[in-house]
Amino acid sequence: MNSNTFRMPVRRLAATSASLALLTAPAALATTGTAHATTEQGRASAVVLRTGLDVSLLDKTVQVPLDLSLNEVQAPRSSEKTALTATLDGVDHGKPFTVLRADAASAEAEVTKHKAEGRTELAHAKVHVPGLPLLSLIEVGAVSSRATCEAGRKPVAEADLLGAVTVLGKKVSLTTGGTTEVKVPGVGEVGLALSSTRTTSRTAAASALELKVSVNPLELNVAEVEGTVTLAGATCEAPTAPPAAKPQPKPEKPVADVEPKTSEAKPEQNLAETGGSSTTPYLAGGGAVLLGLGGGAVLLARRNRNNRASRSGS
Repeated sequence: MNSNTFRMPVRRLAATSASLALLTAPAALATTGTAHATTEQGRASAVVLRTGLDVSLLDKTVQVPLDLSLNEVQAPRSSEKTALTATLDGVDHGKPFTVLRADAASAEAEVTKHKAEGRTELAHAKVHVPGLPLLSLIEVGAVSSRATCEAGRKPVAEADLLGAVTVLGKKVSLTTGGTTEVKVPGVGEVGLALSSTRTTSRTAAASALELKVSVNPLELNVAEVEGTVTLAGATCEAPTAPPAAKPQPKPEKPVADVEPKTSEAKPEQNLAETGGSSTTPYLAGGGAVLLGLGGGAVLLARRNRNNRASRSGS
């Protein structure tokens, strides 16, 4: 059986609010780890169980945190985990203490060039806290969450819960958009928020169940347990959309060389441009004939005149 085992720290390691920052505020993605708000690569995370609990011992001399997670994954280093139990050492007289046990538990985080996505699934799970080894803090049938962030699109956060929910041995009916309070005299109280989702322009976060715990079992040398438990959480931050490529101008089609068309001029049009008309050739021919006839007549008259002059002299 897959399992995760954690040792109880001896001093307060981190504030409860800090341990839940990744799930309770999508904006925390921009401040945890390496800064990436200005990079083009997206980010995603998923976790099946996360606790941020303070455990006080009876003598009040020691107050220690119970901060652990099960199947926590982060991308861009895309990964998947499917451990079924989370175990804590050092609170049950040195024996391992099982915080969560499930029939199915998986968390996946994946980042591609255009999308970042975190998703979780949990089925038939029981969560225990120190001091209540036999009584479950909560039992759920099936819960899941998904956070999807695509470049250039509105992020989506989804969380679902199917089946019955039992808190401190009591079956409860959860309401969306509010908190359900469960109180058990002599044991404690639990406030449950169902299907919490948040989105911004580039981020999304979802958790199927968020529990605010305050129990006082007075067993196992434990006086009080307070804090938060989150089941099935997922977050994402979208990759930066690449700038839209400027449309290239279409090449102009080459214009074929076309010689200008010249209409054949009508004869009268050409002749009119020079002051002539269609009868000009005939007139020119007639003039030449008349000129020839006139020259011949002059020569004949001159010859006759010379002949008469010769006869008169003889």
